Amino acid sequence: MEIKRIETDFLLIGSGLAALNFALRVCDKGRVLILTKKERTDATTNYAQGGIAAVFDKEDSPFRHKEDTVGAGAGLSNEEAVDIMVKEGPYLVKDLIDWGVQFTKGEDSKLELWKEGGHSRRRIVHAGDFTGREIEKGLISAIKSHSNIRIFEHHLAYELIVVDGSCYGAFALDVSTGEVIQVNSKLTFLATGGAGQVYQHTSNPSVATGDGVAMGYNVGCRIADMEFIQFHPTTLYIPEPQDKQFLISEAVRGEGARLLDQDGNRFMESVDSRKELAPRDIVARACDAVLKERGDNFVYLDISFKDGMEVKNKFPNIYRECKKHSIDITKEPIPVVPAAHYMCGGIYIDLDGRTDIKGLLAAGEVAFTGVHGANRLASNSLLETLVFSTRAANVALDWMVEGPIPKHLLLTHERRSTIEESILAVHTRKEIKQTMWDYVGIVRRDYLLNRALRRFELYREEIEDLYKNSHLSQDIIELRSLIIVAYLITQSALKRKESRGLHYNKDHSQMEDKFKKHTIIKRRNNGI
Repeated sequence: MEIKRIETDFLLIGSGLAALNFALRVCDKGRVLILTKKERTDATTNYAQGGIAAVFDKEDSPFRHKEDTVGAGAGLSNEEAVDIMVKEGPYLVKDLIDWGVQFTKGEDSKLELWKEGGHSRRRIVHAGDFTGREIEKGLISAIKSHSNIRIFEHHLAYELIVVDGSCYGAFALDVSTGEVIQVNSKLTFLATGGAGQVYQHTSNPSVATGDGVAMGYNVGCRIADMEFIQFHPTTLYIPEPQDKQFLISEAVRGEGARLLDQDGNRFMESVDSRKELAPRDIVARACDAVLKERGDNFVYLDISFKDGMEVKNKFPNIYRECKKHSIDITKEPIPVVPAAHYMCGGIYIDLDGRTDIKGLLAAGEVAFTGVHGANRLASNSLLETLVFSTRAANVALDWMVEGPIPKHLLLTHERRSTIEESILAVHTRKEIKQTMWDYVGIVRRDYLLNRALRRFELYREEIEDLYKNSHLSQDIIELRSLIIVAYLITQSALKRKESRGLHYNKDHSQMEDKFKKHTIIKRRNNGI
């Protein structure tokens, strides 16, 4: 197999906030190549509706923000990392504004701040209800003025090039042509986002298949706290199957929306004193309990009692999307269902984004800083991404690999390609997603986790054989990523014999002091 080779100084895998922010901060120091497997705007950042949590109100403080973050994290937040995030975050939000990101301002020309679940103050900086899209738009516009930055769309990175404990780039598939390229780089930055597509119902885009975690795991990086998967309580319920559920932002509840069962009963009042503004793990479990007790497919989120024009102005994107499905949120409640939303675990990094592999940095949802602990506080994800991708950029030059890049070659072999294998990939993907939803979802049991693990161990063998011997395609690569992530989540969940934050196991329903620690998994030489 003939392989095209490209050389660069900085290889960035992913095109969300972490990658774009990193690129703008290092582009004057060398050549930057960004690989993104779809269009440059098709990243998880683009779908973030709520905003960025940061202290701008004089009645607020970094201490209060830290207190709220650590409180939501159920005893597992890395307090040093949280300190860094809440103190450095506001200054970096100002950088986004300088780069052209247009955040919503009030009549006094100051940033308009929303309040969301788990926050004791209004501190959510936003751009209407499509903050992520505005951030992507602003940063991509800024990037266009830098000739040192190139973006390769429709390029799926699938294997890191690691020699003697150092990373020298990655192999990628041009999904448009089927061509394999080898990118040799002095520094590789993983910013691939999350893995919500491992579940049947998710708010994540189709690109969120956990490729970065899988690549990191395969080369020996430590993977931490994968059992803590956040399920967003409120995504729009549509009867037809969806690859991605539309998110009904936490900010809607922040503005007073109420959760109701299908008989119109408000159920959060009896669950938590904070009602609909309790942290997401509590609200998601409450919704799940109502659905299971009643056998319903959805609950309602109602904001129709508020002034209709005010609702339209605050949530124009949500209003338009619901109208597409004949739902007028100013006059009727919204049918909603929980969905997989955010991965609190990931590739273990230090406070400057360094992984266990020299020359390999990571930040954003793919990485584990410990900020979120056992449960992420709303709108802390973009903030964490912004802060730690900046810190990674600051140490990038010192973390580059030295000397000539080894001429590491991809093993060549004849790959077969059959229709049967394509069908197998599609069906296996559906089975993994269904198994994760049924057995490794919001509420877990030991016997269900064990049942899922046995299936995933079998799938891993079959998929690895498929990957090594079949025609290289996006379906096969993503399937391999999904099974690795599914295995890591399930194995981690089985190890934690308690309930803490986002991990709730009916067989171990209490929080235990002996489990007040992180779950770390690392690949052994034999591949386990």
